[in-house]
Amino acid sequence: MKLAMVTGGANGLGAAISDVLRANGYRVAVLDHDGDAVKAFCATRSDTAGLACDVSDEASVERAFAQLDEAPDLVVNNAGIVRFGPLAELTVADFRKVIEVNLVGVYIVTREAVRRMAPRGSGHVISLTSINAYGPGPGSGAYPASKCGVKQLMKQFALEYGDKGLRFNSIAPGFIDGGMSAQIYANPTARAVRSAGVPLGRLGAPEDIAEAVRFLDSDAAAYINAHDLVVDGGVAHAVLRNLPRGNE
Repeated sequence: MKLAMVTGGANGLGAAISDVLRANGYRVAVLDHDGDAVKAFCATRSDTAGLACDVSDEASVERAFAQLDEAPDLVVNNAGIVRFGPLAELTVADFRKVIEVNLVGVYIVTREAVRRMAPRGSGHVISLTSINAYGPGPGSGAYPASKCGVKQLMKQFALEYGDKGLRFNSIAPGFIDGGMSAQIYANPTARAVRSAGVPLGRLGAPEDIAEAVRFLDSDAAAYINAHDLVVDGGVAHAVLRNLPRGNE
């Protein structure tokens, strides 16, 4: 039975990813900075290990890995934060915090995973990026830059450790109805406008991302490496669709 580690795994998208992996035969260890959320999540899932962890803190990550009984087969870097606001109005502290969690945290967790997976000769790391890594959204602060960095980080790990039997991929979610975006879609107007802008005509569900994780880690995707899989219903390519010609 495969062992999966999911960061930010007790809430939002992370919780959906953890549950889909559990339903497909994985043992799951969830890491989350919110200790209470970890306890609540694991209380109803006796087969799931919960570990309180700050991914941006090297010692905290090392302690979390040390509690596992073996090297994980799959690590999902899902933990992330955002600080909204125009760039020139953000504090440097807020900018740095997003980079520390979203990018440095992914590096720390992935590094620790590689150090344990490489001697075994197998393992897979999947990190969540965003369509903001392709086209930054106004008011998104350091979030787009952090996610673009994660995309390149996975590619670099893939180049350096592919010959050790390890794979590294990422997933770029689009408009997902859950997680950090839940507050946006609680507004009926924003929900309707964004849904209409997606060629498939709906917002994504957390399970859409979770199933993409499951696919990338399956035997069917065994030759996929250094790839950023965009899961967005087509919205990243909908510029001309959403900006009609002047005579329309």
